[in-house]
Amino acid sequence: MSTATHEAGFPPLGGLTLAQSTMDRGCERRSDPGLLDKIGGAESTAVMLMSAGKTLIRDGKIVLLPSAERVLPPASIYLGRAEEGSEVPAGTDIVLEAVAPQDQGTYDGEWLGLRDVATTLSVQDAGLFVEAAAVSNWHATHTHCPRCGAPTEIESGGWVRRCPEDGSEHYPRTDPAIIVSVVDEQDRLLLGHSAAWPAGRYSTLAGFVEPGESLEAAVIREVEEESGIVVRSPQYLGSQPWPFPSSLMLGFTATATGTETRPDGVEILDVRWFTRVELASAIESGQVQVAGGISIARALIERWYGGPLPEPKEGR
Repeated sequence: MSTATHEAGFPPLGGLTLAQSTMDRGCERRSDPGLLDKIGGAESTAVMLMSAGKTLIRDGKIVLLPSAERVLPPASIYLGRAEEGSEVPAGTDIVLEAVAPQDQGTYDGEWLGLRDVATTLSVQDAGLFVEAAAVSNWHATHTHCPRCGAPTEIESGGWVRRCPEDGSEHYPRTDPAIIVSVVDEQDRLLLGHSAAWPAGRYSTLAGFVEPGESLEAAVIREVEEESGIVVRSPQYLGSQPWPFPSSLMLGFTATATGTETRPDGVEILDVRWFTRVELASAIESGQVQVAGGISIARALIERWYGGPLPEPKEGR
């Protein structure tokens, strides 16, 4: 069944940059052990390249090479089949192939990361890049069985790693994380400054969901831990994959029951309430920088703001 999202109904945040696709991932086809042998070399198969978290970009598009000109290595990953509305013919199978960093120079184009090009890519290319980056990261960090330590073998078109010693199967992991726009009774927005960020950068609060915890409970816990603010009524607004390396960001909004802040001093060094006028002025003056266009944090902030945020004034 198709997993395309470009025609689906979206939650309040709408179709986020990294949350769209024109691909049918073909989950049922992956179980065919001979799938890659069957489609490799076919005119209807294209190859995407990944190397050290980057893909080959030419003229603002992901380079898809003809399969007929290549021999697919055993570790290739099946990404799916293009649907109607894609930039390649519908029915095109796309396979991911890893390229060693020392071999990047043999290809015509520029090797770029997802953060570099996400806002300029088409829906098809952004969706492909997110999928490829996430599954590539998993393969790079899960080469051995977590039960016995034996090297695992790739199966199911690159979507399963099986241990030859104990027979256990291992699947790509996704780590759920909540991110939340906290608003008080005066309709001010709460933003925090992380210890890992440069001075002046602020964003919405976020954190990972713990085992056995609901999303709503994670919202309440993380906000209070990081800012000292207690919130109520978390409302889901939308989600976005964030393959750096394997997160799914689940966006919420919540209402503060008080306004006295207490940053934890470890992860979050400062938290501030902003009116719309205050935030716009701080951004224009260069005193505050907020998340970029590909992040769900930006979408959450702009939803509260009521439209696109202003840009810093020239010379700032």
